[in-house]
Amino acid sequence: MASNKNIEIRQRISKGGFYYWEVAQVMGVSAGTLCLWLREELTGERLTRVLSALDKLEGRGK
Repeated sequence: MASNKNIEIRQRISKGGFYYWEVAQVMGVSAGTLCLWLREELTGERLTRVLSALDKLEGRGK
């Protein structure tokens, strides 16, 4: 069953050709933790951390 939560983030990971473990590694959390977080709609600091990690992977962040 596919999750309808965090669709934009999931699409961005997919379109970037990234693995969830790569995003998690940049964030400094385990892949399991990221997957658990994505089960519910992200807000606040967690959302900021995921978006920052994606920016870095895409070469837009520091």
